[in-house]
Amino acid sequence: MIFTLPHIVRESAARFPEHEAFRFMDESLSYATLVQRANNLALALRDLGVKRGDRVGIYQHKSLETPVAVYGVMTAGAVYVPLDPMMPVTRLAYIIRDCGIRHLISDETKRNKLQQLAMEETAIETIIGPGPAPIVPFHILSWNEVNSIAASAPPPVRTIEQDMAYIMYTSGSTGEPKGIIHTHHSGLSYAKQSADTYALQPDDRLANFAPLHFDQSTFDYFSGPLAGATTVIIPDAYTKLPASLSKLIADEQVSIWYSVPFALVQLLLHGVLESRDLRALRWVLFGGEPFPIKHLRSLMNILPQARFSNIYGPAEVNQCTYFHVPPLPEGSDEPIPIGQIWDNAEGLIIGDDDEPVASGNIGELVVRTPTMMSGYWGRRDLNDQAYYHRAGTDECRDVFYRTGDLVQLAADGNLKFMGRKDRQIKTRGYRVELDEVEAIILSHEEVEETAVFPIPDTNGSQQIAAAVMCKKGASTTTTQLTVHANERLPGYAVPTQIKIMNQFPRTSNGKINRRELQARWNEG
Repeated sequence: MIFTLPHIVRESAARFPEHEAFRFMDESLSYATLVQRANNLALALRDLGVKRGDRVGIYQHKSLETPVAVYGVMTAGAVYVPLDPMMPVTRLAYIIRDCGIRHLISDETKRNKLQQLAMEETAIETIIGPGPAPIVPFHILSWNEVNSIAASAPPPVRTIEQDMAYIMYTSGSTGEPKGIIHTHHSGLSYAKQSADTYALQPDDRLANFAPLHFDQSTFDYFSGPLAGATTVIIPDAYTKLPASLSKLIADEQVSIWYSVPFALVQLLLHGVLESRDLRALRWVLFGGEPFPIKHLRSLMNILPQARFSNIYGPAEVNQCTYFHVPPLPEGSDEPIPIGQIWDNAEGLIIGDDDEPVASGNIGELVVRTPTMMSGYWGRRDLNDQAYYHRAGTDECRDVFYRTGDLVQLAADGNLKFMGRKDRQIKTRGYRVELDEVEAIILSHEEVEETAVFPIPDTNGSQQIAAAVMCKKGASTTTTQLTVHANERLPGYAVPTQIKIMNQFPRTSNGKINRRELQARWNEG
């Protein structure tokens, strides 16, 4: 019986022991081997004193050790915390402190960053993964040592579906990232619902494009194994090389693809798709931001055998709507809807007064679903704001997540995305709180005021721009401000354009007029 996430791979190992669970380049892990190695890691973690509910960080580039780390941590009863391998060390250290992480799973490529981490104030004791060479002051445990344990069974730890399984950090409006807590119940509910919705089968081959710290990865790491399918882990380098990526998709006979639209646009424009045999590709899933219709239409024409679906859902609920895209007529650039609430979930559209809006009106989408997070790590203030309780109902049970997204219910029953209530944006699928970017730039000692806002890029996505006013007599340059931001923000949140200005346009009450600034910027 499957009631926690590690039971996924154990069940598939019992049914298909020699079937490939994960592939990376020319190597693979069978389901039986994955379970064995996850058990080894779980016992190693327990020997290090890891207990149920402890958080273990995964800080590495994608490899065959990644699924071992994910399932090994959870098998130990612990909680895996995926950490962006490209994030600045200061941000990494903040998350480690905030989440109380004492053990990291990493790799040799991160040795220099780990040595820098040693200069930060954290509680890290052990790093699993790098070679035996020391990284002072941490204890190093190599994969060879872990694999030599040869566990005959998982450690005897009692984990139930309400226990925490993983915590994903995302941008926070205060300038500090926030951790989204998912339980075994929410993760497994998502795996079951998505595997059913997209008809996953054991002979499917999923392309894991998303990095582990991005919520789309849970489809590849949970839904694929639940169906007994094979997940092909895309090396980080290939995500930036469209022609090499399309060849890998063809060579691996990928049947299910899931990514942000930006990745698909790059494949369309630079991936020489016409020269690839992509007949195995039967379903293309995309989400995280709008897909430019002209590019989506072209891609659907190149891949006529594939079904296309637009997926929507904040990381707090994994997913909650889908829209199976019909043939797109020429000459129409109307954005496609985010679709309908999927099975075993409920959505409401509410106004500023928290009352349901009249049919056809725009309001905020709130969602009730078993795939929903249990809350934000250590942030009672955010938890109080995150949920909507339907009037006249049991507040402990009838709980909805406030998405912050504005939607409209069309006459055909599909939801149309109409924007945000706040200053959160999506750029290449990543959530960015513009207030966080502003807080980071304002932390520069010579900055007096700043205004951060989105600007369009050439691929239909969004970039971030920052207008800055410096203190009198300051000598700061845009290059120095970019370096300052790079040292404190993940790469996708660093403004691509920064301008130092003498004054800002103001509203009648003296506030920065961001709308006018943005209009001037877009006009060049």
